Amino acid sequence: MAFQHPATGFHFLVRFDLPPTPADTSFQSVSGLTVETEFEEIKEGGQRQFSHQLPVRTQHGDLVLKRGLYIGSILTEWFNDAFENFIYRPIDLEVILLSAEHVPLRAWRIQHALPKKLEISSFNAEQSEIVIETLTLTYHYLKVINEIP
Repeated sequence: MAFQHPATGFHFLVRFDLPPTPADTSFQSVSGLTVETEFEEIKEGGQRQFSHQLPVRTQHGDLVLKRGLYIGSILTEWFNDAFENFIYRPIDLEVILLSAEHVPLRAWRIQHALPKKLEISSFNAEQSEIVIETLTLTYHYLKVINEIP
């Protein structure tokens, strides 16, 4: 599929390997799809113009998902089970970027995700705003998926 312009990032969905609920696929924003390589510096004797940089391992940032607060969300129950009962069950998930016609453009498979942080926005009696739930996950690695189901 060839496109003449860069993809926009406003139309996407998130699929968790949990029983599906509509609330657990829609998010306001997703960030943290990052991969960085850690390098080890090797200094060669007699060489003063540069040092060798050898790749050691890749590291991934935290995945941060924001959405309106939903009551009865299976995803929120998974977070609460980790924080309240210290039961951490790793799951996999996919972040899927969609075109304006709802066609998948690119997907990322997040492997071995675990709850790291849950934050609820502040309440203010002077404003009528949606309560925002910020879910932060740590994960082992991500993989770009070419064949999107």
